[in-house]
This record gives sequence, structure tokens and C-alpha cells, in this order.
Amino acid sequence: MICVTFVRRAADRRILSFSVEGHAQYAKPGKDIVCAGVSAVTVGAVNAVEALTGLELPASMKNGWLQSDIPEQGDAAVDDRVQLLLEGMAVMLDTIAQSYGKYVVIENKYVE
Repeated sequence: MICVTFVRRAADRRILSFSVEGHAQYAKPGKDIVCAGVSAVTVGAVNAVEALTGLELPASMKNGWLQSDIPEQGDAAVDDRVQLLLEGMAVMLDTIAQSYGKYVVIENKYVE
């Protein structure tokens, strides 16, 4: 199963970090459309943040694991664009989880 965790600030729901870990086990490696979809969405979102905002996300990636802490830039316009791209990722992952909930679970943790 793939576990996606978003850590959000409780006051404004801003994404502070996210992690994706595990394998869907939907099909054999190389044929697993759920793993491929989640990987494409998450890696694509990190790449989109970097390409469209100029912010290099501190991301760690290994086989079956991706994690990133989202730094605040102090520039409200950049921070807003970063959050929009990350919320887009969250919507796409939620869409995958709605169709393949047996293989993908999403959790939102709220911190002060």
C-alpha cells in the first residue's frame, strides 16, 4: 500500500511537508499503474514547483519513498504558487485514492 502524508499548519491548512511511501502492489513491478500514477504525480509536482517558482524543494527520494519539507520564502506570491501546485498534487492523489483506495491511503496531519 502507498501511504501519503501531508503535514499542514492547522491555522491555514498550508502544506508544511509531505511524504509518500510504499508500493501499491496493484500489479507486478513495471506494470503497476497505481504506483506509476502516484510517482508521476508526486515527482511531477516537485519538478513543477522548481520549474515554475524557482524554489528548489529539499526532497529526498529512494525506491518507494519521497519526502519534502516545504520552506517558506517570505515572498507571499511565491509561497502562494508553491501551495497551489502542492494542492493540485493533493487533488490528483485524492483522485487516484478514490479509484484505488485499497492501494493508496492519504492522511492529513495538522500541527500548530
